Amino acid sequence: MKTLLVVYHSKTGGSRQMAEAAAAAARQEEGIRLRLQRAPDTGPEDVLAADGYLFVAPENLAALAGMMKDFFDRCYYPVLGQVNGRPYAAMICAGSDGSNALRQLDRIATGWRLKAVAPGLIVCTHAQTPERILAPKTIAADDLARCAELGAGLAAGLSSGIF
Repeated sequence: MKTLLVVYHSKTGGSRQMAEAAAAAARQEEGIRLRLQRAPDTGPEDVLAADGYLFVAPENLAALAGMMKDFFDRCYYPVLGQVNGRPYAAMICAGSDGSNALRQLDRIATGWRLKAVAPGLIVCTHAQTPERILAPKTIAADDLARCAELGAGLAAGLSSGIF
């Protein structure tokens, strides 16, 4: 049995919905133990206990959200050199672009020597005013379907030993 760890942070609900959609789809794959965890509740021992990862975070101020960055800051050195080659994928919930947040996340994963197994998925909410940025998010069904597809694919590849 392989363990897929889905780590997420969400302040307004968008990233949480994305993570939950991916996790629900991944749970359908036989041979997968799924762990869906909030970034503040996840530590190095969780990272080391997993065989693959899905990282889900919002973009804040054109960068990776601070709580997700905190997760990486706390876990980076304690697991460095111990997760080389493990598969990962990433999803970003963005107000406009998301590419810098994804780039930051990918750079951290590169430092861990993780293997990207799918292109990063960015879901844009088009939240551009303070009111819309801080408002609870509802992710559209077609975007949630893309998240589910990524979660299912990651789980299937992990379960079958493709990665």
